[in-house]
Amino acid sequence: MTLDPVSAAIHADRASLWHPFTPHSAWFDPDFEPIVIVSGEGSWLTDIRGQRYLDGNSSIWTNLHGHRHPVIDRALMDQLGRIAHSSFLGLTHTPAIDLARRLLDFARPPAPAPGEPLTRVFYSDDGSTAIEAALKIATQFFQQNGEPQRTRFLSLGRGYHGDTLGAMSVSHSPQFHAPYQHLLFLTQSVPPPACYHCPHNRALPERGTDSRQVRRCQWECLHPVEQAANDLGPQLAGFVAEPLVQGAAGFLMHPAGFLHRATDIIRAHGGLLILDEVLTGFYRTGPRFAHHSENVAPDLIALAKGLTGGYLPMAATLLTERLFLGFDGGPDRTFYHGHSYCGNQLGAAAARANLDLLADPGLPARLEAIHDSLREVGQSFWKLENVGDVRQQGTILAIELVADFSTRTPFPPARRLGAAICRQAASFGLLTRPVGDVLLLMPPYSTTPDEVRAMGHALLRATQTTLAHA
Repeated sequence: MTLDPVSAAIHADRASLWHPFTPHSAWFDPDFEPIVIVSGEGSWLTDIRGQRYLDGNSSIWTNLHGHRHPVIDRALMDQLGRIAHSSFLGLTHTPAIDLARRLLDFARPPAPAPGEPLTRVFYSDDGSTAIEAALKIATQFFQQNGEPQRTRFLSLGRGYHGDTLGAMSVSHSPQFHAPYQHLLFLTQSVPPPACYHCPHNRALPERGTDSRQVRRCQWECLHPVEQAANDLGPQLAGFVAEPLVQGAAGFLMHPAGFLHRATDIIRAHGGLLILDEVLTGFYRTGPRFAHHSENVAPDLIALAKGLTGGYLPMAATLLTERLFLGFDGGPDRTFYHGHSYCGNQLGAAAARANLDLLADPGLPARLEAIHDSLREVGQSFWKLENVGDVRQQGTILAIELVADFSTRTPFPPARRLGAAICRQAASFGLLTRPVGDVLLLMPPYSTTPDEVRAMGHALLRATQTTLAHA
């Protein structure tokens, strides 16, 4: 039997591929027809049938400027005319050199922060490997600079920093990492400062407002940080955190001031500040990097996702000169860590073009327009009785659904309500992906206010339709 092109593609996929973060029961559901993407332009994706969809989560939080952006396209074509890749082990090249210089300049805080500036760049492939490099740099630095006992890392509960072993060890996400616990090294977690879920927040649920804005507490969320730092004492190597927004945790958003206060605690105990800016960087949360709004100076930051504008897998770990000089010497003090595609020329070319676009004087106005349109969309969801919290940071909008508003009781996870809503949203021309029952809109920076409103309308309609039939 001859299959039509759509059926043939889906049949071939199901016969040979395994998709990440995708239950077999969902992918092989006979009532589900996977969407086969063939092209994209701006904030839109087009499937094999010619159906167009708004890219509501920037293709899993990566695509900053829209698809087929001419500036990044030209940069890649120009680099292809020279070379696509050569080893970075003992060799160098100008795309990586220039990108490092520009990244360090981009990372410079707008106002002086207590601490040391970031002066070095170590390239890798993705967010997981950027975090992995940071953990190994910190560990080896202490080993060979007089404090070998500093081997323990502290990180936020429900955190997610990737799927390599080190990244999983400082993550605390049982849904993703439970089968691998016996492979991981020992770390310590503290509860995330998530105002909507915080047991110390004495504010009652209030419709129409972000729970961070009406919280009533005495910064009890910092007490576990202080206690953990005291318990670890001279063993504390560093504090690993996503600043302001914990993405895969359910887009938990932190109250302003938490990171600054937590950093003071960690510094007082001799630990390093290691920030995962894989999701939050490049203006996504408002400033160039999320930590800029907290007036802290990290010792290491991990970058990926939007680094190349979402075009290619490339990552970078930025660090201070003190850490770099801690490896000065011969082979016995070398950082024996790397990847085949470290400093890849094509990735560096895309990343430099991305920084060109981020320097566009018209970008702040476009980001403000997206922010304001998302805020309008968020307010429209409050009319639904099952909306528990609507929170926004920069151009990220998260809508948390609950079974009972007054008690914040969640829906049973087995219902997979968020997934059902996003599947329904696709039929209304929107592609996005939830985290549990937290719905997400994170548009590319090419998105117009009308397109943001269209995204919001599709997601609201899908939510209403799904809840009505639940």
